[in-house]
Amino acid sequence: MATNKVAAKRKLEKAVINEKANGSTSLTSDNESEDEDLLQTISDNDSTDGEDQDLSDEDSDGYVESIEGDSNEEDASGEEDESGDEDESGDEEEGTDDSEAEDEEGTDESDLEWESDEEESADEEPADSKLNEAKTSSNGKLGGKFKIDKVKGDKIKDTGAPKGPSKSPAEDKSSSDIVKGSESNSDEALQGKSEPPADEYAAGDTSDEEDIRNTVGNIPMNWYDEYPHIGYDSEGKRIMRPKTGDTLDQFLKRMEDPNFFRTVKDPQTGQEVVLSDRDVELIKRLQSGKIPDASFDDTAPWVEYFTSDVMKTPLRKFPEHKKSFLPSKSEAARVSKYVHHLKMGWMKTRQQRAEERQKKREKNFYMLWGTDDNASEEMRRIHNHLPAPKRLLPGHAESYNPPAEYLFDEREMRQWESMADTPHKRKLHFLPQKYSSLRAVPAYSRYIRERFLRCLDLYMCPRAMKMKLAIQPEDLLPKLPSPKDLQPFPTTLAVVYEGHTDMVRTISLDMKGQFLISGSDDCTVKVWEVATGRCMRTINVGGTVRSVCWCPNQSLSLVAVAADRKLLLINPGVGDNLVVAKTDALLKEIPEESSAVPERVKTAVQWEQGNEEEWSYGIRVVVTHFKEIKQVTWHGRGDYFSSVMPEGANRSVLIHQLSKRRSQVPFSRSKGLVQCVLFHPIQPMLFVATQRHIRVYDLLKQKMTKKLETFAKWISSIAIHPNGDNILVGTYDRKMLWFDLDLSTEPYKALRLHGTAVRGVAFHKRYPLFASASDDRSVIVSHGMVYNDLLKNPLIVPLKRLAYHDSNNDFGVFDVIFHPTQPWVFSAGADKTVRLYS
Repeated sequence: MATNKVAAKRKLEKAVINEKANGSTSLTSDNESEDEDLLQTISDNDSTDGEDQDLSDEDSDGYVESIEGDSNEEDASGEEDESGDEDESGDEEEGTDDSEAEDEEGTDESDLEWESDEEESADEEPADSKLNEAKTSSNGKLGGKFKIDKVKGDKIKDTGAPKGPSKSPAEDKSSSDIVKGSESNSDEALQGKSEPPADEYAAGDTSDEEDIRNTVGNIPMNWYDEYPHIGYDSEGKRIMRPKTGDTLDQFLKRMEDPNFFRTVKDPQTGQEVVLSDRDVELIKRLQSGKIPDASFDDTAPWVEYFTSDVMKTPLRKFPEHKKSFLPSKSEAARVSKYVHHLKMGWMKTRQQRAEERQKKREKNFYMLWGTDDNASEEMRRIHNHLPAPKRLLPGHAESYNPPAEYLFDEREMRQWESMADTPHKRKLHFLPQKYSSLRAVPAYSRYIRERFLRCLDLYMCPRAMKMKLAIQPEDLLPKLPSPKDLQPFPTTLAVVYEGHTDMVRTISLDMKGQFLISGSDDCTVKVWEVATGRCMRTINVGGTVRSVCWCPNQSLSLVAVAADRKLLLINPGVGDNLVVAKTDALLKEIPEESSAVPERVKTAVQWEQGNEEEWSYGIRVVVTHFKEIKQVTWHGRGDYFSSVMPEGANRSVLIHQLSKRRSQVPFSRSKGLVQCVLFHPIQPMLFVATQRHIRVYDLLKQKMTKKLETFAKWISSIAIHPNGDNILVGTYDRKMLWFDLDLSTEPYKALRLHGTAVRGVAFHKRYPLFASASDDRSVIVSHGMVYNDLLKNPLIVPLKRLAYHDSNNDFGVFDVIFHPTQPWVFSAGADKTVRLYS
């Protein structure tokens, strides 16, 4: 059957070519496009006929229907063909449905337009001759049964669709429309009647707007992802899923099919749709941001659709919107504003203004001798007036003949005269006098003055009722817990450590809290037993001791002492004898230098082993600096320690390593006058305090992470909380600053508890306590609770002021430190003593 169809197509093409060669009919370019549509229609019908397997042998041989002029002719041959036509009708309708579905997807409408009857009659004869010759040339041998529509005699008007070798879906649809229309109007076409096709929208039928190729309904197509079909038709039969090739087929199609770039897949039906040249051009114009219609002239002259003439009837026929009948919100707000002004008396009517003007013209009269109680409220200068208290009635002392006990004697008279400068302190403001009779009483000499002062008091100091908030000074203070609820904390002086001959500047405790070491201006270091106050050992270091610090490593018995320009590592020789011997054995071994020491470090610090004399005193290692040392502090592990030289410029901070006996200069540039440094108890961080700022450095990344603003003139000391999240800073301008590192770079609290410079601050390692020492000879112990909840601020409550030291040259307490395990605090003062408070 397929061979017969191909042969029929070729015969029809040869007939058309012969007809053009012989010149029997002169076809215009529009007739040529009509032939292509005719061929496309035949091919569409052939494809539909291939699905129908019930055609008769007579149908398979094929024939060309005779198209008669009489539309009502009913002969036997026509009746025999009805059965075959019914079989084809289903196929043709299916093809029509496909074309309508493609029209729904957005393809172009038929490019054919019917012209006037005059143009139709002009080309009627050539079209009829073309149809007859095409029918005779085929000689009834066309494969498959089909009907040839009469080629309309009118010209087919091209609307601009591009012509090319490939057929677009729009062209296929137009061809199928011609074939379908020719079945119903074939008789009228033979008589030369050219009428435009019936308007399918005239009856209100808009069913072609729906995509009827997929008859499964408006359902999600992903329901059938796991099945070979995509739904069911109206008869309950499965609609099989169209075959999709694999990657190799797609590649071959991309290489061989010239229309591959314009082929898209319909997601609803799964069919491949070939876009026409017009569709491609439309998409390109949309992508480039142009107007889709190429024939649109965006520079056309302006057409004034609306004129300025006032019309009697409106242009709009639809009624006004509902919001046009609702009250305006802006007008309602304005009315509300006017009502408020009327209530307050700010806006008045014309009648009210006229009455006010009339009252101003009238003369006002007042009761001159009326009392305050009878005066109307409108006449008062002070509203809500309170009347003045009445004068007390005269007593016996004011009588002209008072009893003898009311008269002044000599002692009372002298007391009266002594209060001449302060008359308000006198018991009576007059002298009681006695007269023989009322006629002998003279006129009161101060009457006029007292009355004047009374009137002046009533006028200048009127009594009015005013609303006043009764705020007590206690209400302005925050509600703090009672100190009794925050115990334990040191409250009394327990032990006094005496023995130094000059001011004690610094103190330090070992990790167990058993021994105390103190450094003084008398160039000595003393080791004390905490419990008994007994001096265990005195070591002469040959210079003013400004800082001492016990090594936090409990496996070593070692103390770092800063005396002038020397940093001494001393074994105090107290405590466990095994630890003392182990420390001496460790410090006797001098490690080898693994690398060359930089010249910058070599000129700043030099390591030396203690000689025999120094070794007998307990001095094991001497680290000589090039400037005077102010502070020394240990790292938490006990291997590293740092020294501070405020005058050392860019080498003012040095970090030393005990195990390798080497030093390094961490800063290449001067950050200011460094006062003190401190290691973080947990993280590898270093806090460097200059005069006004505190810089936080990450030792691993070797960069500054934070810069704390103290807003102070001079920083004296710093202390860090055992958790490492809070810092306490003491300043010489009488302030203590509490920093929360997780909160801000500015102080969380500024405490002004001292009257003079704050010399030292310290945190307790176990209890929520901190202390401060000042030159006002006092040590103030405070409660400082830090919560694990980041949303809760620390609680700071001052608890106790301990002032037991004596002053010496305006110096008070230099250093303060807590016991590592007990709620005890130690203080070193300028009165040459160290005191323990428990």
